[in-house]
Amino acid sequence: MSYTIDADWSRLFIDGEWVESESGDTIAVDDPSTREAVAEVPAGVESDVDAAYEAAEAAKDEWADAPPARREQVVQDFLDALHAHEDEIVDLLAHEAGGSAIMGETSIQIASDHAAEAATLPRRTKGEHATSNIPGKENIVRREPKGTVTVISPWNFPLNLSMRAVAPAIASGNTVVLKPATNTPITGGLLFAKLFEEAGLPDGVLNVVVGEGSEIGDRVAGHPVSDVVAFTGSTSVGRRVAATAAENLAVPAMELGGNNAHIVTADADLDRALDGGTFGTFVHQGQVCISINRHIVHEDVYDEYVDRLADRAADLPVGSAHDADTVVGPIIDESQRDEMLGYVTDSVEAGATLETGGETLDQDGVADSLVVKPTVLSDVTNDMPVAANEHFGPIAPVIPFSDVDEAVALANDTEYGLSGSVHAGDLQTGKEIAERVETGNVHVNDQSINDEAHVPFSGVGASGIGTYNSDAFLDEITEPKWISLQREARDYPF
Repeated sequence: MSYTIDADWSRLFIDGEWVESESGDTIAVDDPSTREAVAEVPAGVESDVDAAYEAAEAAKDEWADAPPARREQVVQDFLDALHAHEDEIVDLLAHEAGGSAIMGETSIQIASDHAAEAATLPRRTKGEHATSNIPGKENIVRREPKGTVTVISPWNFPLNLSMRAVAPAIASGNTVVLKPATNTPITGGLLFAKLFEEAGLPDGVLNVVVGEGSEIGDRVAGHPVSDVVAFTGSTSVGRRVAATAAENLAVPAMELGGNNAHIVTADADLDRALDGGTFGTFVHQGQVCISINRHIVHEDVYDEYVDRLADRAADLPVGSAHDADTVVGPIIDESQRDEMLGYVTDSVEAGATLETGGETLDQDGVADSLVVKPTVLSDVTNDMPVAANEHFGPIAPVIPFSDVDEAVALANDTEYGLSGSVHAGDLQTGKEIAERVETGNVHVNDQSINDEAHVPFSGVGASGIGTYNSDAFLDEITEPKWISLQREARDYPF
């Protein structure tokens, strides 16, 4: 099989079959670099969603009973298929998500890590014995699949953010209904069907439904067959998804927005802080929930940091994701671009200084370019729009602080708590600061974008509920079942 952007992606994947949508309509997939439609995908409707869940429900018992070695092998074969098509997938990500070569290769690396970790779960899904207060009783606690897991994945890193939910759910014996973002329906959804089809996954275990969120989003999030809803996306949408899932008592696993701080103390190694700050801000145009949203820098090194960061930003290769040298490519669409540039304009009007960037790049032959030049702003305060909001773009607001207490207060002055980073003079000082930052993840002498499949990943506050990765996510998608064995006659009070 060849997974090119111009392949036939016009059908849904339900019960092991590629089927037309009931609507008969399609949705255009646009290339953010060229602004051209490059593929057509089906516009699913609620009857398609129902068919997907019916297939998942019918397949779940047999798949739950499949031996661990069988489930392990299917995920391993899927991983082999992923590696066999790496170059094609990187190309798909460039066309669909506007991902540079760096983004595509990073996506493959992280997705492979998650699939490899998932392949170990079938043999690690173990129960336990618990002693009893009742004479002659043995307590056994089994761990069983929840049933059907709904995965609603985002457009920014569609491959690995779908992978971290889909692969462990299948490996642990659940069936899955996957609804990818409309901007990235191939790499976030239909591609998974192709790869699992190659891997020999039984019919009905994975079902992929593509469609506009306004048409099928509520039906997917609130379907009565669903036992877990794994969602990655904005906090505003996540609140609605979680509420809809809760109406059916489905477990919500939500990774939502972030406003991540990069703290740099007076005695930090500025070279390392700038290396991390540049990567953590500008990789994939800053369209990462765990990217650096604010640089919080001690006043003694503030001016030097701003000057050097602005120079680094201005020197980054910018342009089409199809250019091998590009580091900063296009924003996903007009609404995201216009919102982030609006934050910049409003912040400058409020007193921030634009050091570099703040505008789009003119591209030959491309009307209404989505490429935003890497942007650095100084004289920023925490309440300015570019700092108070998750801007989700190649934008670095730099905020000064006078002492560590102020830095921590600034970092925590947000409803979000997803990730962050600290650069200090020594690791112990950095660790002490990190312990005071109210986030699910924080990285010392590094930057905020880290994801390792064997390490728990979660957010606090408005950044989500539930935990992804390894045993932590296994707890979300499996259920403990208590079976007691009364081995001798028991005395009852009547």
